[in-house]
Amino acid sequence: MKIQLITEDNFSDVVEIYKQGLATNIATFQNDLPQWEDWDKGHLSFCRISIYEDNKMLGWTALTPVSSRCVYAGVAEVSVYVSQEERGKGIGKILLAELIKQSEANGIWTLQSGIFSENISSIKLHEKCGFRMVGYREKIGKKDGIWKDNVLMEHRSKNIGID
Repeated sequence: MKIQLITEDNFSDVVEIYKQGLATNIATFQNDLPQWEDWDKGHLSFCRISIYEDNKMLGWTALTPVSSRCVYAGVAEVSVYVSQEERGKGIGKILLAELIKQSEANGIWTLQSGIFSENISSIKLHEKCGFRMVGYREKIGKKDGIWKDNVLMEHRSKNIGID
């Protein structure tokens, strides 16, 4: 397996895996597939991580800022998606471990994830990678007209932002 940067050149692979996540109805509130320009603007320029095997993307992860306020410069929101056929094989754990490492190298002290409460596999994945539940948002938004609850999880660095 090989870790690669997400770029415009491999973005079609990102979209394909994202599309598989959309199909589950428990991965995101979004319903539309992103275009490169919007995705590029919305995500931090670092920690755009994908994992490949035999020239096939198995999964990806990236960060979005939680706020433009300087006091939150070290806090970012996690997106992590694994190809449908690769789920349950440890790919998500590899991706999140690499994300934690790279995010700390770039000054991020807190990673947060908002996960649909019924997405048990994602919650367990985050827990395995050192995330903890810090909150529960009841009916935070609608997905296809149905109110969804969201579990808020975070990973606090033991290396960055400890002064």
